[in-house]
Amino acid sequence: MIERLLIKNHLSFEACDIEFTKGLVVFTGPSGAGKSVLLNGLLSLFGYGDVQADMIEASVDKALNLEAFGIEEANPNIFKALKAKNARYFINAQAVSKKGMMDISKGCVNYLSIKDNSEFENSRLLKLLDGVSVREEPLHVKNVEAFEALYLSYKTLKEELETIEAEEKKVEDLKEFARFEIAKIDEVAPKIGEDEELLSFKKSLSKKEKIEQAMHKAGEIFSLESSVNDVLSLIEADSAFFDACMNELRLLFEKQHETLEALEEIDVESLLDRIEKIAQLKKRYGSIEEALAHKQKRLEELERYENIGFEKAHLAKKVASLELEIHEKAATITASRVAALPRMETSLNGYLAQLYMPALRLRLEQGGLCENGWDVLHVNLGTVDLKRISSGEYNRVRLAFLATHNEFLLSDGGVLILDEIDANLSGKESMSVANVLKTLSKKYQIFAISHQPQLSSRADQHFFVTKDTLHVSRVYALKDEERINELARMVSGESVSEEAILFAKSLLENEMK
Repeated sequence: MIERLLIKNHLSFEACDIEFTKGLVVFTGPSGAGKSVLLNGLLSLFGYGDVQADMIEASVDKALNLEAFGIEEANPNIFKALKAKNARYFINAQAVSKKGMMDISKGCVNYLSIKDNSEFENSRLLKLLDGVSVREEPLHVKNVEAFEALYLSYKTLKEELETIEAEEKKVEDLKEFARFEIAKIDEVAPKIGEDEELLSFKKSLSKKEKIEQAMHKAGEIFSLESSVNDVLSLIEADSAFFDACMNELRLLFEKQHETLEALEEIDVESLLDRIEKIAQLKKRYGSIEEALAHKQKRLEELERYENIGFEKAHLAKKVASLELEIHEKAATITASRVAALPRMETSLNGYLAQLYMPALRLRLEQGGLCENGWDVLHVNLGTVDLKRISSGEYNRVRLAFLATHNEFLLSDGGVLILDEIDANLSGKESMSVANVLKTLSKKYQIFAISHQPQLSSRADQHFFVTKDTLHVSRVYALKDEERINELARMVSGESVSEEAILFAKSLLENEMK
């Protein structure tokens, strides 16, 4: 549950510090006071929408397996959002992304939006039906998990088979292209490091004439060698350093002469042509190493193309075997779901009856094979399509599904934030919604904005949101007489009548029974 909420500078709210209890938490107040603003601020902390506040912080008393996300668990866990130019999110003082915040929050916070109809997606309907099926067949959930893993293996192998079948149709073209690329690389037959060696030769060739001229002129130093030795002898200086230097110079000149002679034998045109071919190869593949690696890859592909018939037959056999096993398992799962269908229908219709809604009928049909099996669950509300019912009716149907989900799938509770769940309902209908939410609040901590006194009277905690003359919103918990007056205001408007007060008292007295 959320124990505490702190907000600073969130649109019309300058600051608020609220402590919450378990159960049903209801916010009421005049239109435009800031009820939706407050709940939207709470939602934005958990990644639902954009953060508009300077700071939002909530204490969440629930173990969330944060270690799996690389975050240290605390008691309570502190969720925080800060906004300067951009919003930043933190859990227990460790930064997380908005997506990370939303992924983690899904473990404790559920948001039922008036615009969201994802509850009726086939995968979610089947998940609920599977939860009901476990009551009838305890091994059902393991069968579903095993089927999902098997289906993913089957899907991967089938995709591989389809790829091979597509390749087989154009295998001759692929083989011809592979041979072409291999031949192009073999035509150049590059060696690792050859490009650097060739460029070195080219550089030497470009300087050959200048080197020869310079060496010819500098070679005159050797004709003066004996004269230098005579001078050193006359002045009685050791000539060893000079002799060593001249010998080293002589070796250097001899080596350069050999290089120049080798350059004489080089075919310049062939050298430049070779450099150009290597350059073209590098332009296409990046480097000589990458060109040789590409050649090896093409050789392996060519070998595979030669064996594609064998590979296809082997894969086709595995796919056929898996397909047979999948169909058997899918049939087993369908049988369990069909057996559980009446129980799920009875549960849903029990809640719908409480909500003054007509009974629905569930129908399971076979559709395309996927990780959920081949079942498609259809929901018919009397003779009316779910897409054509009013928003008030639609919300009550969703509430029935939520209550059934709570009954069969929810074990450790969490937080449920509702969006206008009792809007556009009569008093009787509103009370029916309040009763179902009260039941749900035994496992969920529920936050709701109420438009009706019936739901507000069932609240475990009732907050009033108001806006002063400076257009600053405030929120505070109502007690005793304050709560009676607010319920009466919801009944009769700003001019509270004695009858409204009596009705408000009767609602609260009924709640206390």
